[in-house]
Amino acid sequence: MGEVSDEIKRVRAQMEENEQLATLMRGLRGQNLSVSQFAADDVQMRFVEIADGQDGEALPLVYDPAIISAYWGKRPKAVATRIVQLLMVSGGFLSRILLDVLNKKIKENEVARAIELREIVTSLGPAYIKLGQALSIRPDIFSPAAMTELQKLCDKVPSFQDDVAMSLIEEELGCPWNEIYSELSPSPIAAASLGQVYKGRLKENGDVVAVKVQRPFVLETVTIDLFIIRKFGLVLRRFPQVSIDVVGLVDEWAARFFEELDYVKEGENGTHFAETMISDLPQVVIPRTYSKFTSRKVLTTEWIEGEKLSQSTESDVGELVNVGVICYLKQLLDTGFFHADPHPGNLIRTPEGKLAILDFGLVTKLTDDKKYGIIEAIAHLIHRDYAAIIKDFVKLGFIPDGVNLEPILPVLTKVFDQALEGGGARNINFQELASDLAQITFDYPFQIPPYFALIIRAIGVLEGIALVGNPEFAIVDEAYPYLAQRLLTDESPRLRSALRYIIYGKTGVFDAERFIDVMQAFENFITAAKSGGGESLNGDMAGLGILESQNGFLSMVSSNASQPGQVRTRAALAFLLSEKGNFFREFILDEIVKGIDAVSRDQLVQIAAAFGIQGSAPIFGMFPTFGPLKPRVMLPRITEEDKVSLNNVQMIVKFLTSGTSATRTIGQEVNVLHVAQELLPVLPSISARVLPEVINRLSSRVMARLLRELLL
Repeated sequence: MGEVSDEIKRVRAQMEENEQLATLMRGLRGQNLSVSQFAADDVQMRFVEIADGQDGEALPLVYDPAIISAYWGKRPKAVATRIVQLLMVSGGFLSRILLDVLNKKIKENEVARAIELREIVTSLGPAYIKLGQALSIRPDIFSPAAMTELQKLCDKVPSFQDDVAMSLIEEELGCPWNEIYSELSPSPIAAASLGQVYKGRLKENGDVVAVKVQRPFVLETVTIDLFIIRKFGLVLRRFPQVSIDVVGLVDEWAARFFEELDYVKEGENGTHFAETMISDLPQVVIPRTYSKFTSRKVLTTEWIEGEKLSQSTESDVGELVNVGVICYLKQLLDTGFFHADPHPGNLIRTPEGKLAILDFGLVTKLTDDKKYGIIEAIAHLIHRDYAAIIKDFVKLGFIPDGVNLEPILPVLTKVFDQALEGGGARNINFQELASDLAQITFDYPFQIPPYFALIIRAIGVLEGIALVGNPEFAIVDEAYPYLAQRLLTDESPRLRSALRYIIYGKTGVFDAERFIDVMQAFENFITAAKSGGGESLNGDMAGLGILESQNGFLSMVSSNASQPGQVRTRAALAFLLSEKGNFFREFILDEIVKGIDAVSRDQLVQIAAAFGIQGSAPIFGMFPTFGPLKPRVMLPRITEEDKVSLNNVQMIVKFLTSGTSATRTIGQEVNVLHVAQELLPVLPSISARVLPEVINRLSSRVMARLLRELLL
């Protein structure tokens, strides 16, 4: 991994020299985001104060553009009033946008327009603020400079009146606030476009809680704005010069935004997220939701003490970033339940040294097809199988179905070759890759799916936090180990096929170096899974390096264990010998059997040489041929394939048996007897599982070879 880190440092330095790429990287890492808790003094908000359902109709609680259109279509006066509000604030901006369209200067003036948009959008209300922030991480829509300006948007706005908030709590929860909370802060501790947060204490048990109260008239304001934006988007569709589908973007984003308006759903998201993390990553803390005191517009959760991870100066920040990377990769490649609002303000270091993740109003769900597709694409990328990668991109939504892939393949090949230049199997700089892909979206039918933009943002934010305290940090050092663990432990046929592809490649030939590469990454994952929060918090992921002896005693496996009674065999060997390593063990058993077969014949060759029998030609004459049978081929001989197998076995054995003793020095010969002594507590169960399989495969191989050579 050291070579990988050095290469990434080199690439990162080159990117920093390119102003555009450096700007894009800062944006993807969230370094331009405003993290203040309140709005500037001169910020004003304009809401549509119309009581919903006053004529028996109601706005939908789940995004439905048809119902919204019908609702506001019957209220032309309210729509006209809102349009006047918007024009008063943004009339000049919209006119300049139209001129850019007509004059074909959209790209030329996009930075100037982004600055104007940032300056006016906050006053337009939550829909525009949230939409602007969503677009600020879409490098396929805006240039890096324009993204930078949009990311300066502040979601913090003036708070609304406290008495209104208290009345809303009573309306939503069915009783006055002081019957639920023994105390509430006299004013909000933070105010955002959708609501504001108070710190309080529950009356029934004394728990300290955070109480989020939704701002009045949010649903009305959001839906009328969506109605107007969609109408505007339909008009823009008449202009072929505009390549951005505004209606499609709005519909895609609004469906998720509506979920953010439902605090019951947000609480359920947090609870589900905690359930998916607790067994594997107890170092990750998710605020508990108090469902009894939660409604659609009021959310009561556990109060989390701590400091923003991005601002912490504690020595364990690097470890917590590692935990964060594992956490987000687990969401992406395992649970498929992805925290879609990652920014520095939502990642907290608790006083106990744990990583707390806040705000689950916005989540994205990935199907198994997407999760497996991402891993398959990485496997193809490792082998530079670009023809397969471009098909993966169709499955993942980067390229629409039915598009001619022939013109795109050479471009992607060039991009990937540049990203992988000078590295090995794991030397993939995902950040550079993302920026290069963004550049080709303007020239080819290639788009960055919304879920992938959020993935880039999440990983970028974690990388940005890590780089502050550790300029040597490389995201691949943490990402590849998780990928190795996922491939090694998942029983999905698609992932097992991807694992086999990584080890055997397109040629179908076992690659010992890649086998070792995966196992080393797996060991690095075990180390990372133990970091943050103390050794006592090791979850199921950290427990993958455990062997079970015949009497049920669990022995912790590590490369530097020194406590009496511990098995000191490295985690890679422990995993291969465990039940969880059954599938991956199949790969190495094939090579071991080939190696034993080759070694046995090699020994016979040496014995024959000792008796003066060297070379095969003189010996062939000693054995007559009986019809189709050729007994002379039974003489021992070593093929090139045997030599490759012997070399593979030698490399693997040396790797698996190295580091088993705390006292072994670098370069010291492997003491096989000592390794056996270390594994003695678990040898009975290992022998019962492995030896019969080895003997069976070896006998089958020898018989098949003899029959083949006798008859052919």
